[in-house]
Amino acid sequence: MSLLHRNDTRGAFPPSWYAATTDAPPLRPSLKGAEHADVCVVGAGFTGLMATLTLARAGRRVIVLDAHRAGFGASGRNGGQVGSGFNQSQQWIEKHQGHDAAHALWGMSQAAKDLVRENCAAFAGDALFRDGIAHGDWSAADCRESHADAEYLAKHYGYDQISPLDAAAFQDIVRTKSYVGGTLDMGAGHIHPLRYAVALAREAEAAGALLFDQSEVHHIARGSPAKVQTGQGHVMADHVILAGNGYLSGINKPVNARVMPINSFIAATEPLGDRAAEVLSRDIAVADSKFVVNYFRLSHDGRLLYGGRESYGLGFPTDITTKLRERFEGLFPQIKGAAIDYAWGGTLGITMNRMPCVMRAGPNILSASGFSGHGVALSGFSGQVLAEAIIGQSDRFDILSDLPMPVFPGAGAFRAPLLTLAMTWYAMRDRLGV
Repeated sequence: MSLLHRNDTRGAFPPSWYAATTDAPPLRPSLKGAEHADVCVVGAGFTGLMATLTLARAGRRVIVLDAHRAGFGASGRNGGQVGSGFNQSQQWIEKHQGHDAAHALWGMSQAAKDLVRENCAAFAGDALFRDGIAHGDWSAADCRESHADAEYLAKHYGYDQISPLDAAAFQDIVRTKSYVGGTLDMGAGHIHPLRYAVALAREAEAAGALLFDQSEVHHIARGSPAKVQTGQGHVMADHVILAGNGYLSGINKPVNARVMPINSFIAATEPLGDRAAEVLSRDIAVADSKFVVNYFRLSHDGRLLYGGRESYGLGFPTDITTKLRERFEGLFPQIKGAAIDYAWGGTLGITMNRMPCVMRAGPNILSASGFSGHGVALSGFSGQVLAEAIIGQSDRFDILSDLPMPVFPGAGAFRAPLLTLAMTWYAMRDRLGV
């Protein structure tokens, strides 16, 4: 069964704290019959919606098709962390892409965060953008590396927003003795992601775009125009944007060969009241140096939103909460026994080298996906870049599309078993502390 339907109810948000605290609009109509557009966007998450908003504001006729509804996928159910940079260090990027491209890419990652901030200020205030992400290190070696990276960014990129922290300083903010130190990046931040997605969709419609829910794309016939086919209709479009990320299965082989869907899970505790200060002393988000990352923050109503937990298959486990509870109570025994009010999963996209996959997937088909855990900032920005390329401003697209993007072995045929082996190995290393 397709990932679009394997773990979720058609057209419904998952049972998340985000959905419970978002005033989402009713389902939009499905596409029926024939339509035409300058651009057809497949997927109404951050990538697709930001591309749509950019194009609609530029006067293009844009039609967006989503198999479920706007904000349904990873965009509406993630950890909400608006992080700096990429899922590779700037040194790694310099080594593979050279000095000039690395600096251009860093500038783009900064612009990606700014885009979220600006949108929240302009039309998504209820997404509650807040500054600050801490990175916790489990070992002395991890700590030396994260401090060295912060120093490198300050020296070579002029980025002075990251403060190195020793164990005592880190534990003053993140109230666990598990970390030996870390960093605090006040140039990064966190948001309520579903509210942000809903606001993007609303703004795109106000700019003139047409959004169709429950309109799953089954086939794209290449041509000029291309024909984007759903179960009950089709769109003839001069350009197509593929913005389904981990949920884009079977539509385009070049993308599928380079982007792997994996699952992650989040639990929201009951409101902790005064105990919230025993978890975090500041309104920041946290991620850590585990390969299977722990990521968490406090909600505006005082819940711990904790994410992590490895997943070895494409189906969600029947019991999400037990492993999540074990992990967050291991970090914070002081809230042991706190009730879990919500637990949910979602599918994101990763690449072999953990850099985003921005590419031409056909003569008039553009795609951006595989943000590898950095999608809250990078996905919407990449959507903007795709829109710019269609309009005729391709400088930023060319830099992103030049990133090395190896295919998974077997061009995708063996990627799931290989990923299971890799995740099992790294999860074992995490547990052993090696």
